[in-house]
Amino acid sequence: MRTVLAILLCLLLCPLSGSITPASERTIHIGISQIVEHPALDATRKGFIEDLQDSGYKNINFNYKNAQNNRAVSGQIARTFVGDKVNLIFAISTPSSQDVAALTKEIPILFCAVTDPVAAGLVKSLEAPGGNVSGTTDRSPVAQQLDLIGKVLPAAKRLGTIYNAGETNSVSSVREIKAEAAKRGMSVVEATAASSSAVKMAVESLVGKVDFIHIPTDNTVVLAFESVVKVCRDNKIPLFAADVDSVSRGAIAALAVDYYRMGRQTGAMARRVLEGKAKISEMPVEFQKELLLYLNPRQAELMGVKLPDTLLKEAAKIIQ
Repeated sequence: MRTVLAILLCLLLCPLSGSITPASERTIHIGISQIVEHPALDATRKGFIEDLQDSGYKNINFNYKNAQNNRAVSGQIARTFVGDKVNLIFAISTPSSQDVAALTKEIPILFCAVTDPVAAGLVKSLEAPGGNVSGTTDRSPVAQQLDLIGKVLPAAKRLGTIYNAGETNSVSSVREIKAEAAKRGMSVVEATAASSSAVKMAVESLVGKVDFIHIPTDNTVVLAFESVVKVCRDNKIPLFAADVDSVSRGAIAALAVDYYRMGRQTGAMARRVLEGKAKISEMPVEFQKELLLYLNPRQAELMGVKLPDTLLKEAAKIIQ
């Protein structure tokens, strides 16, 4: 009799134990670690959250923490999320991603706004990450950006750039800028800033030495972007950016990825992980193929440049 009861009990329980609660019906805890607030990174976070919310996730808890550009705080945020055993960590920026990846090999981590995830030690390769980390890269289309600048300033030969030498992202970007500039017969003058308060001094050091300034996706410099704009306007130095959000803040042009869309793209990756449709170790790092051209004719005029009519017709957005 006991055997029969055991069999019946098993038959009743097996369908339940074999079922998977849909990700949209269970409570999900996602830790979001962001190194600093600025428009591009904020747009990434907004896109990620809205992708999941628009996909029917009702019981989801986003725990957002910002390190205010302090690496020690970023490490503390990482320890909190790992200690809380969240279901997934969304890391925005290279430092945030490195800090969480150093503490857990179990919790899935998706990064965004990371230029070179291999050099940053986050994945073994872009095609096969191999661990618990994958995501989307914002690697700048440097060649296309310099081609764009060539259409605006065909005679320019001296490129100035400012970056934080402590950011792996930026070091990779500047290395590529120098390689592409050399192909076009340009020289590169570098200025570094270890903190946002040092950005103004860095840009001032370039005055008289460069024909234009190109800012890579460097969190330290982008955070203090207005100080770069002011020096460029005061000295008639054309300023170009590697992210479209900086055009409304004063750059005259940018050909780049859209960070909001990149956030949504990473949200789609998160859904596949949470629903068990993909193993993060086998998820290739994703790129955003569509580039956007943003122009700011008013700022161009203030910096002594007239944007070609052909470019104005091609722009996805013109800042008035």
